[in-house]
Amino acid sequence: MSPTELVRAAQAAGLTVIAITDHDTTNGIEEASQAAVEAGIELVPGIEITSVCEGRDLHMLGYFVDPSATELSEFLARARADRLRRILAMVDRLAALGAPIDSAPILETASRGKSVGRPQVASALLDAGHVKTRDEAFQRFLDFGGPAYIARDGASPEVVIGVIHRASGLASVAHPGISRRDHVLPALAKAGLDAIEVRHPDHDPDNERRYRALAGELGLRVTGGSDFHGDTGYRAATLGVVTLPAADYEAFAASRARP
Repeated sequence: MSPTELVRAAQAAGLTVIAITDHDTTNGIEEASQAAVEAGIELVPGIEITSVCEGRDLHMLGYFVDPSATELSEFLARARADRLRRILAMVDRLAALGAPIDSAPILETASRGKSVGRPQVASALLDAGHVKTRDEAFQRFLDFGGPAYIARDGASPEVVIGVIHRASGLASVAHPGISRRDHVLPALAKAGLDAIEVRHPDHDPDNERRYRALAGELGLRVTGGSDFHGDTGYRAATLGVVTLPAADYEAFAASRARP
């Protein structure tokens, strides 16, 4: 969905505050900001950055970031370049597996400064007839440990926290119930982590209680949201359904005044 379409969908879902946290790009924020003014919605400029921790991905969310911050922009440009390297390696791996895809649309998207990743590869697998759904593409080929999975080169979560802070943002670790790296959270709290994502479509009530309690123990705020990726796929129905309570949002936003 385009940024404008996303804002309109959020308005239709009854949301009053939203954050757009695209992976490794802030290019949609300007358009979304204009649409949000028209829709009467508060837009929080955000980013999702994939750090690498103990050899595996750990997603970090940045909220209230300044998209024009030079260090952030340069960091994200390097991250997008690595995304393209990784995608081309996946294309080669898929060809060797007998599931060739057309990489031209992905390359064209990347040439316009947009972020590319496994979802585009999944779409290409679907278009080529190798799978029946994008979810199947991940399950058969692209998930961690899958035959076409290629590891990412990336910064540590501590480095990412610093980049977010120097862009005037707050850093939250994303969906810890998925990444299952609870043992690193105390060290990240000491490194300046601001929050833990507690509300998420893939967190059951036990997860939510666990991470809300852990946030309290570590002196962190909580964040949450739909992790909506578009109107197809298994999170297509989460927009406006999985939300963050207003009190949690207000407490998180107020923490921008940290020393």
